[in-house]
Amino acid sequence: MILILTEAEDIHSDVVEAELRRRGASVCRFDWAEFPREAALSIAYRDGHKRVQLKRGRQALELTACTSAWLRRPSRPKVSPQIPDPLLQTYAGDECYQVIQDTWNALEIPWLPGPIQTIRRADNKQLQLQLATALGLEIPPTLMTNDPDEFLEFYRQHKGRLIDKLPSIVFPASQRKERELMRYTQHLTTRDVGYARRLRHSPVLFQAQVPKRFELRITVVGQEVFAAEIHSQVTRRTQLDWRRYDLGHTPHRVHRLPDEIRRACVELVARLGLRFGAIDIIVTPDDRYVFLEINPNGQWLWIEQKTGLPIRDAICTELMNPSRSHASLEACS
Repeated sequence: MILILTEAEDIHSDVVEAELRRRGASVCRFDWAEFPREAALSIAYRDGHKRVQLKRGRQALELTACTSAWLRRPSRPKVSPQIPDPLLQTYAGDECYQVIQDTWNALEIPWLPGPIQTIRRADNKQLQLQLATALGLEIPPTLMTNDPDEFLEFYRQHKGRLIDKLPSIVFPASQRKERELMRYTQHLTTRDVGYARRLRHSPVLFQAQVPKRFELRITVVGQEVFAAEIHSQVTRRTQLDWRRYDLGHTPHRVHRLPDEIRRACVELVARLGLRFGAIDIIVTPDDRYVFLEINPNGQWLWIEQKTGLPIRDAICTELMNPSRSHASLEACS
């Protein structure tokens, strides 16, 4: 049985689940939001054996029988609103969240992209840049700081041509929507520089702006690599951050990676302990490949729809036949 942990509405999981069932696989899909109101979880240790049972209505599943699991995007547990005390509600919610994470972490099965603690480690931007550099990938000049003087010197060195990812506490929102302020890459402005002293409240990641010919979303699944060009410079909306989707005006094409870049991407995912990773790279006008980041659970379905790259097939194959890549990851750890 293959376990898929994700929220109720997740089209990525929908298409993978459908393909797994088409291939004859047994699939259990579960969202942590069902626990504890709609699902019961029991973990028992008796006579040297472990039992992990998940009950939903009349259905009882033995989770130790799972052959692999996809930790996609589960929601947080939802406790009963009938708990009268807000403090007890918070306690119950935290306890449920801790227990359910501990339960999945203790399941000794191959995970895609990896176990919870592995994904958290892989999300470390400093570690990503460090490993990318060690693997020979170019990265942009980068500064993460809450020191205004360090920031101002970095700003001077790069003549103000910087981008940032801002927490809302640092600079004023002005005309930006809150969700954009939290999620999207921004040009640094002279107005922002005027608020540099507020950096002391929270560190910010700054990077020198890298000229773009186009951008790459590289999806690694086990040993398979799927690279897609995102021609973000064609439309103004996506020039700074292609996640401001303008799909109707942004060409996407299959890209053939140089062998050394492909190998570095596979090795980066493996060194992070993952079996899946979505890597963002800039290709400059002079054909340099500049690494930005890796998302351990990044989106990929639109890439498949735009380019025909068979990413869902690779994910299904990895979930149904995880032993090879799982063994190689254990050798790396």
